[in-house]
Amino acid sequence: MNVQTDRSLIRPAHSGRRYALVTFSAPDAGSSPTRQPVNVAFVLDRSGSMGGGKISLAKQALGQALRLLRPSDRFAVVFYDDRIDLVVPSTPASPEAIDNAINHVAAIEARGSTDLGGGWLRGCEQVAQHLDRSQIAKCLLLTDGLANQGIRDTHELQRHARELRTRGIATSTLGLGQDFNEDLLQKMADAGGGRSYYIETAVQIADTLTSELGETLETVARRAGVRVAAADGVDISTLNAFECRRLDSRTSEIRLGDLVSRQAVSLVVQLRFPGGVIGATSSADFSLFDEAGTLPAAPVNCTWTYASDADNDRQPRNVVVDREVASLYAGKAREQALALNRDERFADAQRRLKATADRIRRYAGTDDGLKAIIAELAERHHVYGHELAEIAKKREVYASYNRGRMREADGKARRG
Repeated sequence: MNVQTDRSLIRPAHSGRRYALVTFSAPDAGSSPTRQPVNVAFVLDRSGSMGGGKISLAKQALGQALRLLRPSDRFAVVFYDDRIDLVVPSTPASPEAIDNAINHVAAIEARGSTDLGGGWLRGCEQVAQHLDRSQIAKCLLLTDGLANQGIRDTHELQRHARELRTRGIATSTLGLGQDFNEDLLQKMADAGGGRSYYIETAVQIADTLTSELGETLETVARRAGVRVAAADGVDISTLNAFECRRLDSRTSEIRLGDLVSRQAVSLVVQLRFPGGVIGATSSADFSLFDEAGTLPAAPVNCTWTYASDADNDRQPRNVVVDREVASLYAGKAREQALALNRDERFADAQRRLKATADRIRRYAGTDDGLKAIIAELAERHHVYGHELAEIAKKREVYASYNRGRMREADGKARRG
């Protein structure tokens, strides 16, 4: 693990803010034949909008995903429209069971409306019936539409996802096309400790579904995170889109969820210091944790010194940290501007982007990386000045969503 700070001096007269960039790579799973078994449910939308090529490609993708499993794994298959079809109850993933499942799935046709909540909960129920702490338990939900039957309230579905997560069942969501509710699917995945993906065209279903399952099969650190222990009065948070929970007056945990083989982590921690005396120091210890102790636990210490305003103004900046901080602030500005754009508040959206670009410009100097972030915000300033097509909105939403969660633009894990 490496920890570096944007600057090492802090102002004494009032609370100061500094950023620490924490980087590390998860261990390599290697080619070991042993891995943690999975208990997974595949829940697929079969409503009328999935007709034609969509349902056909979804079934092919499911077959490819099933063939990634081993006999030590379990799986269930649920299709839903306004009715819930338990096509394959949870069963060990023997070759015979997989062949049987593929044959049963072949007969599925699109029809009806969308009971998203009912289908998803039926899949989670199948996982729950065989819950075992030695397994990775997950429900994968694929949909191309809106929840218009059964549970439709986002907060209620989010609450169910959070409760299932506490029981050890994660939820990942895959939204297809232009008509699904990305806010709902993202909130379900975040509450459920999983991931949310945007599948722009049906031909991408197989790659996304098998990639998500493949990452699950390559999990090397469960319930991982970064622990920060600082002096009393130091406020700790993160610019990334992860839960930060205070454990006591000095210690906070940033929870990253499960990490996959060779996953590259780049996390920005924000520290707000109380006022102090010139020459005094304040420090923080950063350490990693996970359920099985796979990640190194030895802490890395960072120290800051209270100094005069003049010394603070003269101190050098760490451009590596500045770039990461600026990228995350730019991502947040894009999210907020897109929400304003959806409300047809185009001028407000542009002002939000301009304010962030101006803020970064004040310390960018001649750095090409920071100038590129400013240029990207300027481009979005033009784009967000008028109504966007739905497909463009979804691209923008998921680009920001993945950036804040340290993932590639297509939602896949960054690999070290």
